[in-house]
Amino acid sequence: MSSVLKLVAKQVRSHPALIPLFIFIGGGVTMSVTYLCRLALKNPDVSWDRKNNPEPWNKLEHNQQYKLFTVNMDYSKLKKDRPDF
Repeated sequence: MSSVLKLVAKQVRSHPALIPLFIFIGGGVTMSVTYLCRLALKNPDVSWDRKNNPEPWNKLEHNQQYKLFTVNMDYSKLKKDRPDF
């Protein structure tokens, strides 16, 4: 592994134009992994504990936001449109 890092460091020293490429690729990988972790931990469709909570989507409040980004949506003003389980 260290030989690969040495080779990358040698290439970066000889071609400094590669530095922005590594920065943007590393940032994209970091953001992708962060978003996948958020989906795995916060999404109500994912059930990690099937014995104690087999249907986690039923425990959502009607005004609870679980999406990452919504446009022009105020969740605090939503009315309840589903039955209690």
